[in-house]
Amino acid sequence: KSLVIDADGINFLSMNINIPEAIKGRTVITPHPGEMARLVGLTVQQVNDNRFALAKLFAKKYGVVVALKGANTVVSDGDRVYINRTGNPGMSRGGSGDLLAGMVAGLLAQGFEPFEATVAAVCLHGAVGDYAAKKYSVHGMTPSDMAALLPELLSQYE
Repeated sequence: KSLVIDADGINFLSMNINIPEAIKGRTVITPHPGEMARLVGLTVQQVNDNRFALAKLFAKKYGVVVALKGANTVVSDGDRVYINRTGNPGMSRGGSGDLLAGMVAGLLAQGFEPFEATVAAVCLHGAVGDYAAKKYSVHGMTPSDMAALLPELLSQYE
């Protein structure tokens, strides 16, 4: 089975860091820099200064896929690393990460491997964020707008 852990699940992990060792395999975590800082015992600034290395090191150590959210989200399985180039500041609203977690879970449920599911979801999440920004503006867009536009964006790839 696959597992996606976000938000409060990550906060729980930060208090019980040995849990990732027990759920090695098909687990994806999607922390923002503050959540990652709690997981690894660093400051948010230290996380942001070392995004690439921290995502890769954490993924390798715990056998999970990490999607370290933020500008240029970093996805790593401990060996491979993907740096996303889609997205915009309008996506830094509550609910945007929930949409991403749902997209990852949906792709996992369709049989994608965790790294590929996470890379695809992160890229599409950013792309739909860019699409929503064009339609509603960076300041006016919401995660609900992004979710509503997702089928339209996906149809462009079929």
